[in-house]
Amino acid sequence: MIRCLAIDDEPLALQQLVAYTKKVPFLELAAQCQSAMEARQYLEQDTVDAIFCDINMPDLNGMDFVKSLQAPPLVVFTTAYSEYAVEGFKVNAVDYLLKPFGLQDFQRAANRIKERLDVTTPLSQQGEIGDGSDTIFVKTEYKIVKITIADIRYIEAMSEYLKIYLDHEDKPIITLLSMKKMEERLPEHFMRIHRSYIVNLTKIQEVNKNRVIMDADTYLPIGDMYKEAFQRYLDAKFLGK
Repeated sequence: MIRCLAIDDEPLALQQLVAYTKKVPFLELAAQCQSAMEARQYLEQDTVDAIFCDINMPDLNGMDFVKSLQAPPLVVFTTAYSEYAVEGFKVNAVDYLLKPFGLQDFQRAANRIKERLDVTTPLSQQGEIGDGSDTIFVKTEYKIVKITIADIRYIEAMSEYLKIYLDHEDKPIITLLSMKKMEERLPEHFMRIHRSYIVNLTKIQEVNKNRVIMDADTYLPIGDMYKEAFQRYLDAKFLGK
């Protein structure tokens, strides 16, 4: 199933999006939001594969909302104004639905999302985390990638996204996921040492005062809330007086 988010400030238009979503067998409506701000709050806690988003909304319009997302899901814009079409495709929108649109138009857009994701198995259900093995799957950009847990050095929280730093990779993998959900999946040799950091304890090179040193260029702070648990780990491993 493809998890999607419906966003529109007009109740009737939102109701239509919800109704159409329920008519497409491979779509699962994760939530419905009446503003971009409400959608942003939802995405801070959970992930979706795609969003159907109105452009003309108060406070924060749909176009600016999508541009503000570092790793946005697939996007279908909906609006009554055709002049937004070109701008919509500049942000790599999958499709553009001009109001009023019917079920056939919505189905076309949904099919394009499905083609982009190449959904042949329920990867979106196992996708963000995995199946209890030594690997996990995460969504990044427009694909789902497999990560070997042993290769993870540390994880950094960045608003509603995570940066996953891996051995032998220059750039982190960025995915829309919560720290809490990642913590729940990782094995016991991973520990949260700060509100913004989870580290692979086996890859720590040095502990210096209130910092964990992963390598010559990477110094991670130890947060006050996490000092006690981290100190217990050090005490259990410490050899000496």
